[in-house]
Amino acid sequence: MFNKTEIEQQVAEFLLQIKAIKLQPANPFTWASGWKSPIYCDNRITLSHPSIRTYIRQKLSELIQEEFGSVDCIAGVATAGIPQGVLVAQELGLPFIYVRSKPKEHGTGKMIEGEILPGQRVVVVEDLVSTGKSSLQAVESLREAGYHVAGLVAIFTYGFDVAAENFKEAKCRFATLSNYNALLTVAERNGNISSSDIDVLKKWREEPYNWK
Repeated sequence: MFNKTEIEQQVAEFLLQIKAIKLQPANPFTWASGWKSPIYCDNRITLSHPSIRTYIRQKLSELIQEEFGSVDCIAGVATAGIPQGVLVAQELGLPFIYVRSKPKEHGTGKMIEGEILPGQRVVVVEDLVSTGKSSLQAVESLREAGYHVAGLVAIFTYGFDVAAENFKEAKCRFATLSNYNALLTVAERNGNISSSDIDVLKKWREEPYNWK
């Protein structure tokens, strides 16, 4: 049985344990977008921990089956979604392709790498959903190539309203193993963060673009 709450909290615990997620309300990070953030997430670190990597591979595969049923192909989003997608495709015994962030600058100028078979039902694999912009660019590339995109799965989401709106507008379902609310629950329970910092972290999530 797919126990959503249990998995959300277990993944959050793993990410905190290996410092794939770092919480620094007093010393915020600066994202590429210019946003100031009390949290930094790098799920590539999970790849260096075999037992955690295996758990995530298995649970992403179960999530796909739970949310989207039978699919023909798995697509990773360059670059961080590629290794996770390969692991999931291997677990499910499915073909794998990946979507570039921009067309290849030489040769065929392709956006999608692998054997392209229009008409197939595909699930996209990401490591992280923030605003959803880069994920949905990949979804659009797959649709343009003739794929039926069943939806997208990722390890973690910040749960921004703008992401939900972007996915809704693009008519693309998405599901994640863990999320910001589960992270705060686990971080407070395990003493990774103080109660006063929890309030700061909640406020940031409400308006990340105006924070600090």
